[in-house]
Formats: sequence, C-alpha cells, structure tokens
Amino acid sequence: MSQIHGAAASDEPLQLSLLQGFPGSVAASPGPALAARLPVARVRLESALPHLDRPFDYSVPAGLDAAAQPGVRVKVKFNGQELAGYLIDRTAESDAGHPLVPLHKVVSPVPVLTASVAELAGRVAARYAGSVSDVLRVAVPPRMAKLEKDLAPDGVLDPSLFADEGPDAGAGPAIPAGLEASRWSSYRNGPAFLQHLNAGESPRAVLSALQGYGPGGWPRLIAEAVAAVRLSGRGAVVVVPDYRDLDRVEAALLQLLPAGDVARLTADDGQTPRYRSFLRILSGAAGVAVGTRSAAYAPVHNLGLVVCWDDGDDLHIEQRSPYAHSREVLLLRAEQEGAACLLAAHTRSTETQRLIEAGWAWPVEADRAVVRRSVPRVLNTADSYELEHDPLARIARLPGAAWRAAKEGLERGPVLVQVARAGYAPSLACENCREPARCTSCSGPLAIAGASGSSAVPQCRWCSTPAPDWRCGTCNGVRLRRGATGALRTAEELGRAFPGKPVVTSSGDRVLATVPDSKALVVATVGAEPVAAGGYAAALLLDGDSLLRRENLRAGEDAVRRWFNAAALVRPAGDGGLVVITADDAAGVGALLRWDPAGYAQRELSLRQELQLPPAVRVASLTGGRTAVGHFGQAVEQQLAQQGIVLRTAGPAPLVIAGGPGQSGAGANGEDVRTLMFIPYGQAAHVTRALRAVKVAAAAKRTDDPVQLRLDGVDVL
Repeated sequence: MSQIHGAAASDEPLQLSLLQGFPGSVAASPGPALAARLPVARVRLESALPHLDRPFDYSVPAGLDAAAQPGVRVKVKFNGQELAGYLIDRTAESDAGHPLVPLHKVVSPVPVLTASVAELAGRVAARYAGSVSDVLRVAVPPRMAKLEKDLAPDGVLDPSLFADEGPDAGAGPAIPAGLEASRWSSYRNGPAFLQHLNAGESPRAVLSALQGYGPGGWPRLIAEAVAAVRLSGRGAVVVVPDYRDLDRVEAALLQLLPAGDVARLTADDGQTPRYRSFLRILSGAAGVAVGTRSAAYAPVHNLGLVVCWDDGDDLHIEQRSPYAHSREVLLLRAEQEGAACLLAAHTRSTETQRLIEAGWAWPVEADRAVVRRSVPRVLNTADSYELEHDPLARIARLPGAAWRAAKEGLERGPVLVQVARAGYAPSLACENCREPARCTSCSGPLAIAGASGSSAVPQCRWCSTPAPDWRCGTCNGVRLRRGATGALRTAEELGRAFPGKPVVTSSGDRVLATVPDSKALVVATVGAEPVAAGGYAAALLLDGDSLLRRENLRAGEDAVRRWFNAAALVRPAGDGGLVVITADDAAGVGALLRWDPAGYAQRELSLRQELQLPPAVRVASLTGGRTAVGHFGQAVEQQLAQQGIVLRTAGPAPLVIAGGPGQSGAGANGEDVRTLMFIPYGQAAHVTRALRAVKVAAAAKRTDDPVQLRLDGVDVL
C-alpha cells in the first residue's frame, strides 16, 4: 500500500488525487540535507481522524539522524499544521511517489514506543475496529520533560539511575527458591502451573480463588506466580480493576520481590509518578509492572507472564475509543509475545469459561474438600425451609435469619452488609400512583442524597435541581415514597436496630479499602466492600433481586460475581463464618450455596451458545442518527456480501438514553438508533476489517452524522 505524502490534509477529507498518489498534488521544494543511511521515517500521527490512521512517510534531515530513532516522539508538518506523532520505523526509500516533507522536530530522544507495544496497539485496534492512535494514547503516558532530562539527557535510559527507587530498592526480600510451601498447593493444577512458569514455559490458566482476605488471599497467589516467572528470568504484567486491589497486590509482591523490581502504573498516582514508573520499566530496571488498565501495555523486557484479576469487572473496559478490555489486550499480548497467561477471580466469567472449553486455558480450582474447609456457610432466606419459619422473609428487606446472623456475628467481629444502591433514597416515586418522580427541568430522576428524614428536599440526580414543591404529573399527588433504599438509609436503620454498635459505610465518594477487626456493622455498596484483615464474621447480601432485575444480558452473571466477591471476605464456616443472601434466584443463589462458580459459568455459557449471544459470538453496535446508521450498515453489508458473508442483525431500534442532562436521545437527523451485528468468531477478522474500512470512508466523506462503533460492548444487550 503506497504511503500518502507527509503534507496531506488533516482536518479536511483527503482529496481523491492525494489518495491515488497523483504527481504534483504537493509542491516540491528544496530541503535540508538528508541522512546518509535510512533517510525515510515512517510516522504514526496522533490524530483522532480515522482516515489518518496509517503511517506517513517523512524524510530525515541529517541534523536529526542520530535522534530520529524508532519509538521516539516527533513533530511533523501536516497540511500547514504541526502535529505530534511517533516514529515507527526508518527505511531506505519510500513508495509514496512524491518528494517527502522533512521531519520538523524530535521531541524527545527517548524511544518510548517499543516495537512490541506498537505491534500490540495495531492488533488491539484491528480487533476493536478502532484507530491505532487511540490505543497509543492509553499505552504511552504523557511526557514529563523534566524526568527525561534528569534520567535520560542523551536519550539512553540507564537502569542504574533508578537504584534509589523505594526504600532499600537494591535489597528487599529474596525471591523464594522453592515452591513446596506455596498457596497454590491447595489448588488442582496449581503446583504444575508454577513449575511450568519456573521452567521458562508459558502455561495458560484460569484460577478460581477461594479466600479474599488475609495473608493467604488471592494477592499472595498472584505474587507467587510472578515470583515463579521472575525465577526464570522473565518479566510480568499484572492488571487489576482499581486502586484498592492495586495496593493489595503491590504489597504482596513486595513481600517476595525486591522493591526496585516492582513498578506501579496507574493514573490515580499522578502523571509524574506514573511516567517515572513507565521509564523504570522501559529501561529494564523494573521487571514487574502492576497497575490498572493502561498497565496492560507496559514495555516489560522479556515478558513471561500476563495476569488479569477479576476480568468481569467493568472497570477493566477503557472508557474511550476503541473501548478495549484489559483481558483481551492481555490475551493478544500473550499470543504475540509467547507469554504465559493467568486469569484469576473468585468467580469465572463466561469469556474465561469459553477459553477453557476451547482448550486454550486450563482450570485451576480447589477440590471440594478444600472448598468446604475454606468458605463460609451460605444461607438463603428465600428457600422453602426459611419461608416456612418466616413467611414474611420474601418481602422483608432484612428477614429474621439475616437479623439473627448480624446479631450473632457482631459478638465475634465485623459484619458486612452489601446493598445495591448508594445514597439515602436513590429513587423516589409518587405515593399514590407509584410513577417515578421526575425533575421538571430535565426529566431526570429525583432522589434524596442525605439522611435528613422527612424534612429532606428531593433533588435531581442529573442536574441537582431541588424540587421542594414537586407534584406528580400523572395523578397530581404531592407525596413521595422511596423506590429504593440506599446505603446511608440502610446504615441508619441498622444503627437503630443494633444500638451501641458502630456503623461504617463504604459507598459513593467515600469508599474504604480496609476496616479494623472490631465489632461493627460495615454497610457497603456492591463493589465497594472493604477488606477486614481477619475476615468478616458474617455477611448479609441484601437487594439481590434488584441486581438481578437490571435489563442487561449479564445481570445474573454480574450479580453472582459480586456475591462471590463479598462472600470471599467472610471467615470459613469452621470459624463461624456465615453469609445470608436474600435473593430469589435458583441458578445464581444455588451456585453460591454450593460455592460452584464454574458450574454457573458453564450453564450461562451454554445458554448463550444456544441463543447465539455474546460471548458465544461477537457483537458490533452502530449508534447514531437513523440515516447515518442506515448508510453505515448498508455499506458494511455490501462489503461483506462480496466475500459471501451475511450477518445476523438486530435493529435499527430507538435508543433510550439513560445518561445525564442534555442527552435527549435525538441526533441532528432525528432520533438516535442502534443496530447490532452478531459476528461468528470465524468471520470476525473479515467483519472488523470491513467495519474499519467503512468507518474510515465515512469519516473522510463526512456526509452523515458521526456513528459510534463499538465491538463487544457489555452494555448494549
């Protein structure tokens, strides 16, 4: 494919003559002397425009020859503008057919984009039909010039310059020489997995971890796997959902590895610390990268292991185009670099179950005898025995069995109470007709944020407009009732039910990482449960039916994952640990009662395969104005028809926006709609290429409104 001249259009559609490479489309002018060797630089521009998502050829002036090396940041002239980019490669000649514009500037001589990460970015962009520049925006952190000046003034990173990183960075605990006492010995296939890692091999495993707290919890298991691969002289990448998990994994790693060998990558720490850690990894001073989403692209030398914890968590999904999932990035990277792969969680997602059934990975799970010794007892208030003794248990938010469990648990330690919603009264409805209460300004839902009792003034959750004189538009009623009870209201009620016992909340903007082993009630929203060092004496899983009622294909799978994550924080049954769940769902609750996440995942995947729904197939969603989506879909179908491919589609259907203010759900050409395309895995490569080509052509023509293209979005079904 011939390269477009470096002075092509940027903000305007590419002209036909330029695309065809006609001579004379760019005026030639005498420039500076060029590099004697490899005078052509291939540059990847930092541009969000899909039709500019390709390398462009530029000439290399002799004065920039030494600094213009593959991987460095550069500035180039593009249609009269100065744009940033990355120098991908140096070649002897160009096939553009035009005189090349010279590189304008080498921003930094540090090669921040390695060849393997550049290749990975291309693979991720191809899988998600996105732009490579969008992937690189996540993969390479913003430049901190002062750090580069201090650590690599001549562009060469010296690992010895990082010797002072952390306390006693050069020393620290020694890597364990033996694996006989490993926590992995409690899991079937666990010791074999570590032995293969230690031998320099690349096994692939799906771990169903049991315990979520204490020194024997899942962070220790991950740390031992990383230590085993470090014994073989290879590096590792560990990706977790949030900062709380990151802190725990980092602490576990530092118990086994030297402090200077572990680099922490997360945007929450700030740009300078993040970039310093990135440079440590790039130089080879650190062999282990641990962090959140962007850590999946860390330039670890001689990568031997990639680890993803709790891949079912939505926090693993990048919130910007191309919306890549950390799990998929790590799977692509493991295939590309021949590295081992470990997908670990308390449960098993349907995606990891598909990998097991396909033979790509092996399950690592405990025998039933070990499970019975390690997990708490689970009681369901909706079963026939409990309902016979407490007929009101089905409608009571805190049935008698849950109240007794909390009372007895408080005599032994902390008690966890999991609720579905944050706030005080997160949704309100009319007392008379039960219609949801809406804001008169933006039609957003009304809620009560604080615990102010009946005197609290409801306000809009979207625009924060207070509604002191609200009146129902359906029946003209003026009285409100709570449609749901939030964490703050639950904490208030439990404080009254258990006077003298402290009540701690973890939700919303105040999420706790840990709580002390004191006799207290800990009320937390799903996903915000803090860890008690000695484990909880009991846990009450409330609002389970609310989680299951969500209009989402993965509502059941996600609810089960959240239940298992909370139950794993409770002490074993032999130590009095008890979990009480109030949901009325035979499949999900049954999996928790039996502590059988693998069985639930297998059942859920078989149903998806029968119905041909994700992850049995891939799904692409086209969202935008009706006309634009129609034209986009027709163009894709025409391209695929030439290859004999016909996809099952659904839509276009009107899109119901559930976002904030100003999102009316109507585009410039009328209402917004969504079309879904279901893609068999065998045809995925052809379909994503077609989607990408149509996206590029549509962006260049700009005859329709923009269409949002997403692959494998978890919220579209």
